[in-house]
Amino acid sequence: MSSPNQMIAFQGELGANSHLACTAARPDLEPMPCSSFEEMLAAVQEGRALCAMVPVENSVAGRVADIHHLLPSSGLHIIGEHFQRVNAMLLGLPGSRIEDLAEIHSHVHALGQSRRLIAELGVRPVQHADTAGAARDVRDRGDPTIAAIGPRLAAEIYGLEVLRADVEDAEHNTTRMLIMAREGAVPPLDGGPAVTTIVFRVRSVPAALYKALGGFATNGINLTKLESYLVGGSFEAAQFYVDAEGHVDAPNVILALEELRFFCPAGAVTILGCYPAHPFRGQASER
Repeated sequence: MSSPNQMIAFQGELGANSHLACTAARPDLEPMPCSSFEEMLAAVQEGRALCAMVPVENSVAGRVADIHHLLPSSGLHIIGEHFQRVNAMLLGLPGSRIEDLAEIHSHVHALGQSRRLIAELGVRPVQHADTAGAARDVRDRGDPTIAAIGPRLAAEIYGLEVLRADVEDAEHNTTRMLIMAREGAVPPLDGGPAVTTIVFRVRSVPAALYKALGGFATNGINLTKLESYLVGGSFEAAQFYVDAEGHVDAPNVILALEELRFFCPAGAVTILGCYPAHPFRGQASER
């Protein structure tokens, strides 16, 4: 096994879409499969991996459940982003036939993104924790009536056949990933487009969120993501997650953050990272 400084952790088994993202974004590092998001983040926190590939949202399924609760408390920093195109394949045992299938196994998101195929075949969808794990399970069970939905890489690793390619419902099916490390790596101010990710809580007073976000509007900063989720077991306290287009050290971003902090309790604003904007952002806006 490679040294920790040559490892990138991901949630899932070898052959998963996150494995593909690791090899695409950081081909210089060896992918380290982890059984859970917590284990993936712990591998970086404990120095067993240099960084982690963290899925946060999908263009079809939306946010990745649970991960936004883990990021603020992880103590890790976002150093980059990656957009992974999801090409789902129907995978079966060598010699198996589509017309004989009774079940299709995969991650809940992969099943939800392939509803047309499941309806067409009239098979039973079965949830797994991971697309590659579903492919491995199909191999291990040896039942030709069971197939999996997963990447082509999983078929290569587990000795399966691609029974049908590109079975996802939407051609734009893409997952956004964050690359996270123990130390931040802020790019140069003049190094090109950047994204700054922030989590914050506002004071519990009327119009607090409106006023807190006003600084981004008056300083001409575009917010590409704004989400809220409950914290502390209360239905009255929410934490907000924001992706802002701009460098954390740019004058307009500095002013916006000053205004944001004014409307938040002391210590309630955290910069999770400032990192280069992935070229996919510009390509997507041109479509």
